[in-house]
Amino acid sequence: MASGPVAIKRALPGWIAAACVAAIVLGTLLAVALRAESGRGLGPAEWAAIRFTVFQAILSAVFSVMLAVPVARALARRRFKGRGFLISLLGAPFILPVIVAVMGLLAVFGRSGLLNETLRMLGLTEVSIYGLHGVVLAHVFFNLPLATRLILQGWQDIPSERFRLAAQLGFASRDVFRTLEAPMLLRTLPGAAAIIFAICLSSFAVALTLGGGPRATTVELAIYQAFRFDFDLGRAALLSCVQIALVGAAALAALKLSSRDGFGSGLDRPVQRWDAQGPWPRALDAAIISLAALFLILPIALVILKGAPALADLPTSVWTAALTSVLIALSSTVLMLALSLPVAIAAGTQNARLEAVGLLGIAASPLVIGTGLFVIINPIADPFALALPVTATVNAIMAMPFTLRIMVPTVRDTHASYHRLSMSLNLSGLSWLRLVLIPRLRPNLGFACGLTAAMSMGDLGVIALFADPQTATLPLQMYRLMGAYRMELASGAAVLLLAMSFGIFWLFDKGGRAHADA
Repeated sequence: MASGPVAIKRALPGWIAAACVAAIVLGTLLAVALRAESGRGLGPAEWAAIRFTVFQAILSAVFSVMLAVPVARALARRRFKGRGFLISLLGAPFILPVIVAVMGLLAVFGRSGLLNETLRMLGLTEVSIYGLHGVVLAHVFFNLPLATRLILQGWQDIPSERFRLAAQLGFASRDVFRTLEAPMLLRTLPGAAAIIFAICLSSFAVALTLGGGPRATTVELAIYQAFRFDFDLGRAALLSCVQIALVGAAALAALKLSSRDGFGSGLDRPVQRWDAQGPWPRALDAAIISLAALFLILPIALVILKGAPALADLPTSVWTAALTSVLIALSSTVLMLALSLPVAIAAGTQNARLEAVGLLGIAASPLVIGTGLFVIINPIADPFALALPVTATVNAIMAMPFTLRIMVPTVRDTHASYHRLSMSLNLSGLSWLRLVLIPRLRPNLGFACGLTAAMSMGDLGVIALFADPQTATLPLQMYRLMGAYRMELASGAAVLLLAMSFGIFWLFDKGGRAHADA
């Protein structure tokens, strides 16, 4: 790492940006803690929300991981045309707006969805998507791809020489599973399940749209209800403290369980699976991959088919909300760059531990930060008038764990490779940034900006907390249309939101890679 005045000067903006992030997150947490009524205690409704939050997160993690194992195994054993595209598609739910995915699940499993239409035709009892099973279903939809990629990575980490040796020893498929695959799964599954459990603890939009009611209320939904319906800031703050404890403990467990030893290195030869030959294994893997692809693609395809004809009939309020979403997404992106880039430079050139500041947002959750900001702003200004800048700020902070992970390795490599040359040419400050770092970091910046903008575009968290009836982003306006049972217009808004989210991601990502593609 660099040392001396140059390194200090280069890292100083990063320390200032990190201090700003820490002040916002920790300041809001302190405001929440001080506002919470310590002697009040938790009532039956709060305990029910805690139990439901933990229970649905456990079920979501278990089902996501259990279903991901055969999908990852089939993808690991097969090479086929389109396999790379399918694996890339597994990353799409990460930037897919939650409210759009819920619309897609309603198109398949809702009252008028494909499944219930089929059950009615067969004279069978219909199913309801609302409640615990709907929340778990939506979480599985979002987290099955993540679990599949995590477990698939575990399979790819097994050296090909192990499978070759197993074939030479005449191992059958069950022997390979027992000696190679089962030990890998024992190492991989706890970490994957813990990560998904932590994610599902903070799920707000899914619980808002498919949960609700005393029997299906998460802690974050209870915070929202205490805030918006009862305006009980003490109860909201107390629940926020509970949420911080839950997510913090889950995040620590996920970090602990994810850092386990692997199988060691091999010779990087292509993996061949002699144990998976034959028509039955091939047919089984093809069926599993097809069902997984159908589960992920069908809901979104139905949203597009149902919503595309309604695009021309969308009211002005939807287009206004769409413009608001674009402004918030761009503001979040600019703010993310202003915070993440200096922190990434400081972490990559001076102190790697500075990257940990990005984890503060995940530990706190956006709804808790929003509650804290409301507590801070309320005595001095109208919080509802600041809904848009507050939403943009929280979205930028929530994106930082991902954007720092995207930027820091490249900053570190660039610094290691060009530091001596830069010093010999007396390149520092803006000249070093313009001539050395930015050209090499440009693809990472494009990807980070696209990720932030897409995540902000689909957010239905803080804006639901702060918005007044006259203010709405596109996800919130879509939720209001769904609440008014104007499902055709909601489907049209979903198509618009889907196109905008993926479009803005593509534009930034393409812009970042433009010089490399030229």
